Amino acid sequence: MSTGSSQSSTITRSDRVARVVTDAARRVPAFAARLAEADVDPGTITGVDDLAAIPVQTKDDVLARQHAEPPFGGLLAPDADVARVFQSPGPIYEPQLPGPDPWRWRPALRACGVDASDVLLNCFSYHLSPAGAMFDEAAKALGCTVLPGGVGNLDLQARAVSDLSVTAYAGLPSYLRSLIERYSDAKLDKQEWQLRAALVTGEPLPDDLRASLTEWVPTVLMAYGTAETGLLGYETAPGEGLVVPDDVVVQICDLDTGAPIDEGEGQIVVTALRPEYPLVRFGTGDLSAWHYDDNGERRLAGILGRVGAAVKVRGMFLHPRQVEATMRGVSGVAAYQFVVNRDAHRDELRCDVVPEPGAPAEQVVAAVRDQVRSGLRLTTDVRIATTIDDEATLVDLRTWE
Repeated sequence: MSTGSSQSSTITRSDRVARVVTDAARRVPAFAARLAEADVDPGTITGVDDLAAIPVQTKDDVLARQHAEPPFGGLLAPDADVARVFQSPGPIYEPQLPGPDPWRWRPALRACGVDASDVLLNCFSYHLSPAGAMFDEAAKALGCTVLPGGVGNLDLQARAVSDLSVTAYAGLPSYLRSLIERYSDAKLDKQEWQLRAALVTGEPLPDDLRASLTEWVPTVLMAYGTAETGLLGYETAPGEGLVVPDDVVVQICDLDTGAPIDEGEGQIVVTALRPEYPLVRFGTGDLSAWHYDDNGERRLAGILGRVGAAVKVRGMFLHPRQVEATMRGVSGVAAYQFVVNRDAHRDELRCDVVPEPGAPAEQVVAAVRDQVRSGLRLTTDVRIATTIDDEATLVDLRTWE
C-alpha cells in the first residue's frame, strides 16, 4: 500500500486504518498475537475511532520484543523488503521500508520553501541512527542536491556553505547556531552566505533562539518526528503549532487509560500506515496537547515533556538503563550521576564521578569519557565528586518552557 498523498486523496484515513490493521494481522504474526492478547478482532477496527481498543505499545515493549526475537521482535512482515537497518540507542533496530521518502519528511521541507533548486546541508547523523538517511531521502524526493554533512567538522561545513552556495539546512537548531558562529568566526564573506531556509527538529526552538537564527536564515521552521515513525508534525509558520501529515494517525492519549483526548496534555500515540511494519498505537513517550486555531483546525502544540525516565539529549534518547549498562564497563568508579542541563540553547551532559579509594582520578575521568563516547554516542564533561547525594542515575535539570 502506498503512503503517498495521492492515495490519501481518494481513500479516507479511516479506510486506510481498517485496511492496514486487517492486512498487518494477516501478514505479521506478532501483531496478530498482540490483538489477540487484547481480545481485539481486527475486523472490528473500521476506522480511527476504533483504534482506542488497542492498548498503547511503548518503546520499552518494542525493545523487549526485539531482545526476545531479534532483530525486529517479529513486528516486521517476513516478506517485507528492507533497504537499510538502523540502530538507535537501546538498542532498537529500525528497518527502512521501500519507496521514495519512506519517513515522509518531504512536506516539512516543502513548507520551508525547499525545492529542487536548493542545495541542502544535512547535519543529522549518518552513523547507525536513521536521522541522516531520513532527510537525505526526503531531499532526494524533492530533487535537491544534498551535502551530507552529518555532525562535526564545522570548519569544513562552514567553508562548504560558502563554496557550494548552500541554500537549505536540516539539523538541530543548536547545531545551526554553531555553524553560523563558525562561519562568522572564520571571517568568511557574508555575501557568499546563501542559506535561506532551515528545517530544525530534535530540540526545543525557543523564540529567542529562532530570532537569532533568522538574522542569518530568513525561514526557520520546526518539525517533529521519531526514529520509529518518521515525520509526525511540522510548522507552516512560526508559532502556529505543528500540522499532522495525512499519511499517519496521531493521537494525544490519557497517560493512565491510553484513551484519546481532545483537551489537555497527554502522550503522543502514533499509528503508521504501513502494514508490513505495523506500528499501531505506538507510544512515543513525548507529551503534547492539541492547539486549535480560529477555524477549529487542530495542530500539535509542540513537545511539552517526556513520559517516564528517558530524556532526549542533542536529539538522541538516553535512558537510565543505557547509562547503567555503559557504566558497568568502567572500573574504578564507586558512584556516579549523569546530569542534563542546557546552556546557550545547547544540551550539556555532565557525569559526576566518585572514584574508588586508590583509583587515579585522571584515569577514571578518561575511562568514563571514552566509555560514554563509545557506549552512548555522546560526549560528556566528567567531573570528580566526593559524594553523590541523589541516588538517581540520570537527572534532567532542563525546563520545557
